[in-house]
Amino acid sequence: MTLSIKERHLDEILLSLKKVIVAFSGGVDSTYLLVKAKQVLGENVIAVLAASETFPDREYKAAADLAKRNGIRLIETRLHELKNELFASNGPDRCYHCKTGLFSQLKDIAGKNNIPFIVDGSNFDDLSDYRPGAKAKEEQGVKSPLQEAELTKEEIRILSRKLDLPTWNKPSFACLSSRIPYGSPITQDKIDQLDKAEEFLLNLGFKQVRVRHHGEIARIEVEPGEMKMVLNNRAAIYAELKDLGFSYITMDIQGYRTGSMNEVIL
Repeated sequence: MTLSIKERHLDEILLSLKKVIVAFSGGVDSTYLLVKAKQVLGENVIAVLAASETFPDREYKAAADLAKRNGIRLIETRLHELKNELFASNGPDRCYHCKTGLFSQLKDIAGKNNIPFIVDGSNFDDLSDYRPGAKAKEEQGVKSPLQEAELTKEEIRILSRKLDLPTWNKPSFACLSSRIPYGSPITQDKIDQLDKAEEFLLNLGFKQVRVRHHGEIARIEVEPGEMKMVLNNRAAIYAELKDLGFSYITMDIQGYRTGSMNEVIL
Protein backbone atom coordinates (compact mmCIF):
# COMPACT_ATOMS: atom_id res chain seq x y z
CA MET A 1 0.00 0.00 0.00
CA THR A 2 1.14 3.54 -0.69
CA LEU A 3 1.36 5.98 2.20
CA SER A 4 -1.68 7.93 0.98
CA ILE A 5 -3.73 4.73 0.87
CA LYS A 6 -2.62 3.82 4.40
CA GLU A 7 -3.56 7.30 5.59
CA ARG A 8 -7.05 6.98 4.10
CA HIS A 9 -7.37 3.53 5.62
CA LEU A 10 -6.54 5.00 9.03
CA ASP A 11 -9.30 7.59 8.58
CA GLU A 12 -11.76 4.80 7.78
CA ILE A 13 -10.72 2.80 10.83
CA LEU A 14 -11.16 5.78 13.14
CA LEU A 15 -14.52 6.69 11.60
CA SER A 16 -15.76 3.16 12.23
CA LEU A 17 -14.93 3.47 15.95
CA LYS A 18 -16.93 6.73 16.35
CA LYS A 19 -15.78 7.45 19.93
CA VAL A 20 -12.36 6.64 21.37
CA ILE A 21 -10.08 7.01 24.32
CA VAL A 22 -6.46 7.32 23.23
CA ALA A 23 -3.77 5.84 25.47
CA PHE A 24 -1.51 8.87 25.19
CA SER A 25 2.17 9.12 26.15
CA GLY A 26 3.41 12.09 24.12
CA GLY A 27 5.59 9.95 21.87
CA VAL A 28 5.68 10.00 18.07
CA ASP A 29 3.02 7.34 17.56
CA SER A 30 0.41 8.19 20.18
CA THR A 31 0.68 11.91 19.40
CA TYR A 32 0.01 11.35 15.70
CA LEU A 33 -2.85 8.98 16.51
CA LEU A 34 -4.38 11.46 18.96
CA VAL A 35 -4.25 14.44 16.61
CA LYS A 36 -5.50 12.36 13.69
CA ALA A 37 -8.38 11.02 15.80
CA LYS A 38 -9.28 14.60 16.77
CA GLN A 39 -9.34 15.57 13.07
CA VAL A 40 -11.57 12.64 12.16
CA LEU A 41 -13.82 12.33 15.23
CA GLY A 42 -13.84 15.86 16.63
CA GLU A 43 -15.04 16.03 20.22
CA ASN A 44 -15.53 12.26 20.42
CA VAL A 45 -11.91 11.82 21.50
CA ILE A 46 -10.41 11.81 24.99
CA ALA A 47 -6.70 11.49 25.68
CA VAL A 48 -5.69 9.65 28.84
CA LEU A 49 -2.19 10.30 30.14
CA ALA A 50 -0.82 8.20 32.99
CA ALA A 51 1.80 9.55 35.35
CA SER A 52 4.22 6.79 36.24
CA GLU A 53 7.09 6.15 38.62
CA THR A 54 9.12 4.92 35.63
CA PHE A 55 8.30 7.80 33.29
CA PRO A 56 10.27 11.07 33.63
CA ASP A 57 8.33 14.14 34.74
CA ARG A 58 9.72 16.09 31.77
CA GLU A 59 8.08 13.62 29.37
CA TYR A 60 4.78 13.72 31.26
CA LYS A 61 4.61 17.52 31.33
CA ALA A 62 5.49 17.81 27.64
CA ALA A 63 2.74 15.34 26.74
CA ALA A 64 0.12 17.13 28.84
CA ASP A 65 1.03 20.49 27.30
CA LEU A 66 0.85 19.05 23.78
CA ALA A 67 -2.68 17.69 24.28
CA LYS A 68 -3.90 20.95 25.77
CA ARG A 69 -2.35 23.04 22.97
CA ASN A 70 -4.28 20.96 20.45
CA GLY A 71 -7.56 21.53 22.26
CA ILE A 72 -8.01 17.88 23.15
CA ARG A 73 -9.80 16.83 26.31
CA LEU A 74 -7.22 15.29 28.63
CA ILE A 75 -7.79 13.01 31.60
CA GLU A 76 -4.76 12.43 33.81
CA THR A 77 -4.35 9.32 35.91
CA ARG A 78 -1.54 7.63 37.83
CA LEU A 79 0.08 4.22 37.82
CA HIS A 80 1.79 2.64 40.82
CA GLU A 81 3.60 -0.18 39.08
CA LEU A 82 6.44 -0.44 41.62
CA LYS A 83 3.86 -1.59 44.17
CA ASN A 84 3.07 -4.54 41.89
CA GLU A 85 5.55 -7.31 42.72
CA LEU A 86 4.90 -8.98 39.37
CA PHE A 87 6.20 -5.83 37.71
CA ALA A 88 8.92 -4.85 40.17
CA SER A 89 10.52 -8.32 40.13
CA ASN A 90 11.32 -7.53 36.48
CA GLY A 91 10.66 -10.76 34.65
CA PRO A 92 10.52 -10.89 30.84
CA ASP A 93 6.75 -10.33 31.11
CA ARG A 94 7.21 -7.05 33.02
CA CYS A 95 5.48 -4.98 30.33
CA TYR A 96 2.47 -7.27 30.39
CA HIS A 97 1.78 -6.45 34.04
CA CYS A 98 2.25 -2.71 33.50
CA LYS A 99 -0.02 -2.63 30.45
CA THR A 100 -2.65 -4.74 32.23
CA GLY A 101 -2.83 -2.13 34.98
CA LEU A 102 -2.89 0.76 32.52
CA PHE A 103 -5.58 -0.67 30.26
CA SER A 104 -7.69 -1.65 33.26
CA GLN A 105 -7.71 2.00 34.35
CA LEU A 106 -8.51 3.12 30.82
CA LYS A 107 -11.45 0.71 30.65
CA ASP A 108 -12.87 2.23 33.84
CA ILE A 109 -12.47 5.74 32.41
CA ALA A 110 -14.04 4.65 29.11
CA GLY A 111 -17.03 3.18 30.93
CA LYS A 112 -17.60 6.33 32.98
CA ASN A 113 -17.51 8.44 29.81
CA ASN A 114 -19.65 6.10 27.69
CA ILE A 115 -16.85 5.53 25.17
CA PRO A 116 -16.80 2.08 23.55
CA PHE A 117 -13.20 1.85 22.33
CA ILE A 118 -9.68 2.32 23.65
CA VAL A 119 -6.90 2.79 21.09
CA ASP A 120 -3.14 2.84 21.48
CA GLY A 121 -0.20 3.93 19.34
CA SER A 122 1.29 0.52 18.49
CA ASN A 123 2.67 0.65 14.96
CA PHE A 124 3.33 -1.95 12.27
CA ASP A 125 7.03 -2.26 13.20
CA ASP A 126 6.08 -3.35 16.71
CA LEU A 127 4.87 -6.69 15.36
CA SER A 128 8.50 -7.70 14.74
CA ASP A 129 9.77 -6.88 18.26
CA TYR A 130 9.34 -8.65 21.59
CA ARG A 131 6.25 -6.95 23.02
CA PRO A 132 4.71 -8.78 26.01
CA GLY A 133 2.41 -5.79 26.49
CA ALA A 134 0.62 -6.83 23.28
CA LYS A 135 -0.95 -9.74 25.17
CA ALA A 136 -2.49 -7.33 27.68
CA LYS A 137 -3.77 -5.22 24.80
CA GLU A 138 -5.53 -8.22 23.27
CA GLU A 139 -6.98 -9.35 26.61
CA GLN A 140 -8.40 -5.88 27.32
CA GLY A 141 -9.78 -5.38 23.80
CA VAL A 142 -7.56 -2.38 23.02
CA LYS A 143 -7.32 -1.52 19.33
CA SER A 144 -4.25 -0.33 17.42
CA PRO A 145 -5.39 1.69 14.38
CA LEU A 146 -1.85 2.57 13.24
CA GLN A 147 -0.92 -1.09 13.22
CA GLU A 148 -4.13 -2.04 11.46
CA ALA A 149 -3.37 0.55 8.77
CA GLU A 150 0.14 -0.98 8.46
CA LEU A 151 1.85 2.32 9.26
CA THR A 152 5.53 2.02 10.18
CA LYS A 153 7.41 4.32 12.54
CA GLU A 154 9.12 6.10 9.64
CA GLU A 155 5.80 6.64 7.87
CA ILE A 156 4.26 8.02 11.05
CA ARG A 157 7.13 10.49 11.30
CA ILE A 158 6.49 11.59 7.70
CA LEU A 159 2.76 12.06 8.35
CA SER A 160 3.48 13.84 11.64
CA ARG A 161 5.70 16.29 9.82
CA LYS A 162 2.90 16.99 7.33
CA LEU A 163 0.74 17.97 10.30
CA ASP A 164 3.53 20.13 11.77
CA LEU A 165 3.58 18.05 14.94
CA PRO A 166 6.60 18.80 17.16
CA THR A 167 7.05 15.09 17.77
CA TRP A 168 7.76 14.18 14.13
CA ASN A 169 11.49 13.90 14.82
CA LYS A 170 11.31 13.14 18.54
CA PRO A 171 13.73 10.38 19.59
CA SER A 172 12.17 7.08 20.56
CA PHE A 173 11.53 6.68 24.28
CA ALA A 174 10.60 3.78 26.52
CA CYS A 175 9.94 3.69 30.24
CA LEU A 176 13.03 3.73 32.43
CA SER A 177 12.45 0.20 33.69
CA SER A 178 13.49 -1.02 30.24
CA ARG A 179 17.07 0.03 31.12
CA ILE A 180 17.31 -2.62 33.85
CA PRO A 181 18.22 -6.25 32.97
CA TYR A 182 15.48 -8.85 33.39
CA GLY A 183 15.69 -10.49 36.81
CA SER A 184 17.21 -7.44 38.48
CA PRO A 185 14.51 -5.88 40.69
CA ILE A 186 13.19 -2.46 39.70
CA THR A 187 13.48 0.07 42.51
CA GLN A 188 12.81 3.77 42.79
CA ASP A 189 16.51 4.36 43.50
CA LYS A 190 17.52 2.73 40.21
CA ILE A 191 14.84 4.63 38.30
CA ASP A 192 16.03 7.93 39.81
CA GLN A 193 19.65 7.13 38.90
CA LEU A 194 18.68 6.44 35.30
CA ASP A 195 16.44 9.48 35.00
CA LYS A 196 19.15 11.85 36.25
CA ALA A 197 21.88 10.20 34.16
CA GLU A 198 19.89 10.41 30.93
CA GLU A 199 18.74 13.96 31.61
CA PHE A 200 22.38 14.97 32.11
CA LEU A 201 23.40 13.39 28.80
CA LEU A 202 20.47 14.96 26.95
CA ASN A 203 21.48 18.34 28.32
CA LEU A 204 24.95 17.78 26.87
CA GLY A 205 23.31 17.59 23.45
CA PHE A 206 22.89 13.88 22.76
CA LYS A 207 19.83 13.24 20.60
CA GLN A 208 19.19 9.56 21.32
CA VAL A 209 20.59 8.05 24.50
CA ARG A 210 20.05 5.16 26.87
CA VAL A 211 21.80 4.44 30.14
CA ARG A 212 21.52 0.74 30.94
CA HIS A 213 21.74 -0.20 34.63
CA HIS A 214 24.01 -3.18 35.33
CA GLY A 215 24.42 -2.77 39.07
CA GLU A 216 27.64 -0.83 39.60
CA ILE A 217 28.07 -0.47 35.83
CA ALA A 218 26.36 2.16 33.68
CA ARG A 219 26.34 1.16 30.00
CA ILE A 220 25.75 4.19 27.78
CA GLU A 221 24.17 3.72 24.36
CA VAL A 222 24.26 6.57 21.84
CA GLU A 223 24.04 6.75 18.07
CA PRO A 224 27.37 5.81 16.40
CA GLY A 225 27.70 9.35 15.04
CA GLU A 226 27.64 10.74 18.60
CA MET A 227 30.19 8.37 20.14
CA LYS A 228 32.95 10.96 19.81
CA MET A 229 30.81 13.28 21.95
CA VAL A 230 31.00 10.74 24.75
CA LEU A 231 34.79 10.76 24.59
CA ASN A 232 34.93 14.54 24.27
CA ASN A 233 32.82 14.84 27.44
CA ARG A 234 34.40 11.84 29.16
CA ALA A 235 35.48 13.61 32.34
CA ALA A 236 32.14 15.35 32.91
CA ILE A 237 30.14 12.18 32.18
CA TYR A 238 32.32 10.11 34.48
CA ALA A 239 32.04 12.62 37.31
CA GLU A 240 28.25 12.96 37.02
CA LEU A 241 27.46 9.25 36.79
CA LYS A 242 29.97 8.45 39.52
CA ASP A 243 28.18 11.00 41.70
CA LEU A 244 24.89 9.25 40.93
CA GLY A 245 26.26 6.02 42.39
CA PHE A 246 27.77 4.10 39.49
CA SER A 247 31.27 2.72 40.03
CA TYR A 248 32.06 2.01 36.38
CA ILE A 249 30.89 3.96 33.34
CA THR A 250 31.11 2.33 29.91
CA MET A 251 30.02 3.06 26.34
CA ASP A 252 28.42 0.30 24.25
CA ILE A 253 30.39 0.31 20.98
CA GLN A 254 27.45 -1.28 19.14
CA GLY A 255 25.54 1.93 19.76
CA TYR A 256 21.92 2.69 20.53
CA ARG A 257 19.32 0.16 19.46
CA THR A 258 15.74 -0.43 20.50
CA GLY A 259 15.22 -3.19 23.04
CA SER A 260 18.86 -4.11 23.60
CA MET A 261 17.87 -5.71 26.91
CA ASN A 262 15.78 -8.22 24.93
CA GLU A 263 18.87 -9.56 23.16
CA VAL A 264 19.53 -12.01 25.99
CA ILE A 265 16.10 -13.65 25.68
CA LEU A 266 15.53 -13.65 21.91
